[in-house]
Order: sequence, then C-alpha cells, then structure tokens
Amino acid sequence: MRPLEILLAVLVGVCFLRPLFPQRWRWPDFLPALALATAVLQIIVEGYRWQMLPLYLLAVGLFVFYLPRIKSKRSERSPRPEEGELRPRPVTTPRPAWRSGLYAALGLLATALAVALPVLLPIPQLPAPTGPYPVGTMTLMLTDESRRELYGSDPEAARRFLVQLWYPAQAPIDGETAPWMDNVDQVAPAIARWVNLPGFSLDHLRYAHGNAYPSALLSGNVSRFPVLLFSHGWGGFRAQSTFLMEELASHGYVVAALEHPYGSVKTVFPDGSVALNNPQALPIGAPETEYEAAAVRLVDQWAGDLGYTLDVLEGLNADDPVYNFTGRLLLDKVGVLGHSTGGGAAIEFCGRDPRCQAGLGLDAYMRPVSPAVRQSGVVQPFLFLFSELWPSQENTALFEELQSNSPQAAWLTLLGTDHYDFTDLPMLSPLAHLLGLKGPLDGDRTLRVIDDYALALFNKALKGESSALLEGPSPAYPEIRWETMDN
Repeated sequence: MRPLEILLAVLVGVCFLRPLFPQRWRWPDFLPALALATAVLQIIVEGYRWQMLPLYLLAVGLFVFYLPRIKSKRSERSPRPEEGELRPRPVTTPRPAWRSGLYAALGLLATALAVALPVLLPIPQLPAPTGPYPVGTMTLMLTDESRRELYGSDPEAARRFLVQLWYPAQAPIDGETAPWMDNVDQVAPAIARWVNLPGFSLDHLRYAHGNAYPSALLSGNVSRFPVLLFSHGWGGFRAQSTFLMEELASHGYVVAALEHPYGSVKTVFPDGSVALNNPQALPIGAPETEYEAAAVRLVDQWAGDLGYTLDVLEGLNADDPVYNFTGRLLLDKVGVLGHSTGGGAAIEFCGRDPRCQAGLGLDAYMRPVSPAVRQSGVVQPFLFLFSELWPSQENTALFEELQSNSPQAAWLTLLGTDHYDFTDLPMLSPLAHLLGLKGPLDGDRTLRVIDDYALALFNKALKGESSALLEGPSPAYPEIRWETMDN
C-alpha cells in the first residue's frame, strides 16, 4: 500500500476505537473528519483505485455517524456561569464496557477486511536492479517491408511490431521512472482476462512503474555493449519480464524485448491501432497436422521478427543521429532469450542465424520449433531453465531431441516454480500461487535465481567471465536441479 493509503487505514481503525477513549477527551471526535480529508487527499495525490473503495466508504460512514454527535455536544455546552453561580454538572449515562468493546472489535474487523483488498491486489513493485548502471528505456515501432503480416485483416500489409529497449544509462538521471507498461488502460484488462480475472481488476496497474528512465542517454562509461534479444510467450507482452530486462541492462547489456502482434495479449501501436491475440495463429485443439503447421509458421514469423530487430540495431550502430547508439553496440556479441513460445522462437532463430552467440530458454515451448532445428540442434552455448510444474511429457520429449544434438546446452530445473514464475505476473498478488500465477517457491528468491543464472550465461558467453554456476550444482542454489537425459 502507498503512504496515504496506509495512513487512511490507520485513521479509520483508530476511529473505531473512540468508545474506548475517555469521553472527556475531545480530540478523538475530530478523527473521522481527518480520515475523510485523508481519503480525499489520497485520491488527489496518489490516485483512486477500486481496491480502496471499502476504506473510502468507511471513512465517509464514520464522518456521517460522528458529525451529529459532535454538533450535539457543542449545543449542550452551558453558557458561562455568572460570578458566584455554580455550573451544574451534566449527567451522563456511561456506555456499558461490553458495548464499547464490541463496537471497537467489529470496527477493527471491518477495517481489516477493507484493507485486505489493496493488500491482496497491490500496485506491483519491481525489484531494483543490482548492476552498476542505472537503466534507460525507449520503445520503437519497426516495419519490415520484406515480410507480410500473416495474421491481420490485410494480407498485403507489411509486418510491423514493437521493440522496447532497456540499456545502461548515463548517470545522474532526474525525473520519474517509466511506467511498467505502456497503454495500460487497454493492455491491463486484456491481461486480466487472460489470467481469468475480471477485466477491471488490474486497472491499478496504471500506477506501477519500473526502475528504468524513459529516453535516458546511453552510458558513456563503456565504449560498446553486448546486445540481447527477448521474445515473450504466447499471450505475453514485451514488458512481461521487466525484472529480468532491467537486471541485464544494469549489468551492461542493451536488451531489445519484442512484442509480436497477434501473438501478444494485445498490441497497441503508436497510431492507436490495435492487434488482438489471434487464436488461429496457434490453434489449440486443432488436428495434429494443422496445429503443427500453424506452430511452425508462427515461430518462423517470430524468428523473422528477431532477425529484423537485429538488422535495425545494426543500422543504428552504423548511423544513429537520434538515439546516440552509433558505434556503441557489440553486434558480434549477441544473445537471444525467450519465454515459452518465445523460447521456441529463440531456439529457431539461433538454430539458423549465426549472429546468435548464446541463448537462454525459459520454459521453452518446443512444439513451434521446426523439425529441422530440433534435429540439427543449436551449436551456441545455451541454457535451458525449466520450471518444475509446467513441462509436459510431450514438451520434454521434443526438448530431449534438441538437447541430444546441442553440444553446449545445459538443462536445469528451477524447483518450486511454475510457468509464469519467469515473468512479472506473480507480483500481481500475494495470492499468485493460488491464482495459478506461480509455484510455491518464494517470489523474491525465484527472481534472484533467474537473474543470477541468466547473468552467468551471458557474462560467460559474451563477456568471457567464468562462472561456477554453469559448471554444475551449487550449494548456494539448492532450488536448481541439473537434469540429464537419463532422468
């Protein structure tokens, strides 16, 4: 909860304790007015969110309830007595202690229930990156005229998609950090429905911010930075794993996270046009041959997006008068990572484009990967990190085919995790485990382990920094299980 939200909850709770205070005390009578003023101030300063509505109603109700009593007490005050005249002592009937205690207990219970909503659906707080660089971010729209849009209404339209960059920024930086996601009023309801929540339930995400500064200058501390490309999962979005994007950027990587239209949960372009998730692009429940053909077609499109993004970055590295990336990208040091279907796209891209120097698959979905790449494998250093609860026998069998042909691939399982643990979504609620958004492993620990293994991989493959984490099981990371083909 935000500071004024906490203050409002405390004031409402104290108001219900008024009967337990000595009746001669006058200052508690003004607490309901203070609580109502705090509610108004909170809405003005921090912004309204529906989860606070019960607390707002309690503040209004307490003010309405106590206002007549305050007025009656003032009207009952006797006029100042004349000299020598004795003031009559007012006769009051003390309230039974049990009634006062019951009122206070029920009031505190109501306050606790009202506080539960903003606590269980908080404004997500992304962990601060641990690297030496502050982080900048910007979003580009790319249009690849050489490819057609396969899933839109116009078969002649060129393929266009969004790319968000996270990168080491020049310190010091002033101003507010960037929102966690752009166009939140349109994207948040789509995310809510995707995870089986009411569309309005994530409206408060408009207040969520990451740790990156919009359009900050690229850091000048290092002459050039390695490049990483990220592909989200089916129904995901480019900012779905911001915790990892910011962490990698803070350690000296320029990270380009793609948003694949019609495969993302919802894409909103700068001109206001929208691309909704197209179920026919990956037709769950279709006959085997139809699904296989659609999946390969999809991963080819997504791998094409990765390739074109790298083409654009090469152009920026050659001549960039706007964003100052000229000569600052190490394009012979490129890593590719992806989650779920995006993990399949990363495998497909690295299996056929030699510009990929290292890869990371997070719960990589293998069905979209073409048979040719599964059979030839990937030659780059590749880390495959799977959750414990999501992988199916079919996905594992397809992965084993790839891994048997990939000489530098490591296969790890992060125990106590589920599919969405590789994203920011578990931060939506402390009840994320019950909502099917995470496994039982502590959320902060999960993010730390993912960050550390991702950094170990790319630091070794792209920067030449060795890491014991990639050599075998580590006692510092008991949540990681090294897998073999015999398991």
